[in-house]
Amino acid sequence: MPDAVLASAADLHRGDANPEWSFVMNTMLRKSVLDMRKITMWFLATIAVVVLLFSYRTSTGPDSSPSAETVGGASAPGVETGPGAAAKPGTSRGTVARSGSTTVADGPVVQTKRGNVQVQAHLSGGRITEITPLTVPSTNNRSREINKHAVPQLRTEALAAQSAHIDAVSGATATSEGYTNSLQAALDGAQFKAKP
Repeated sequence: MPDAVLASAADLHRGDANPEWSFVMNTMLRKSVLDMRKITMWFLATIAVVVLLFSYRTSTGPDSSPSAETVGGASAPGVETGPGAAAKPGTSRGTVARSGSTTVADGPVVQTKRGNVQVQAHLSGGRITEITPLTVPSTNNRSREINKHAVPQLRTEALAAQSAHIDAVSGATATSEGYTNSLQAALDGAQFKAKP
């Protein structure tokens, strides 16, 4: 039987075989070649998708990297800072410096799920005169874009309220919480009591 199959295949090659048989064999060969091409393409596409999935880096994880942005340097010009101002997140106690009737208080570094936040409060005459962000989350473009709008809004609200008891900025909840916690700690450290 195998010799008969081989003979039929040889006849096909020479063109001596039945034309119907030739048509069936050619159709089957074309179909199997097309099937193999489809299988190969699906296999390569699957590999490409798996590689892309494993190489994708999300930006939703916590910001524990040391690349949190320092705004305006570690301290403003003419401001005294002591040990603890540049301590590791969660361990900083903040510092207080007094010069005449002016007090400059650094809040601690507050670790949030988006990154570290630290602010510095300038106090004079029983009022908050300035709030400077020392560190805000900036590990990705989204954090930078959000904080570009949120931090000035938080500053404005805190100066108007003369306290850290302000509303969170929509879309920047983590930064808002870190900002108010660091500011409240700075005010507590300076023993600030707002004058009406």
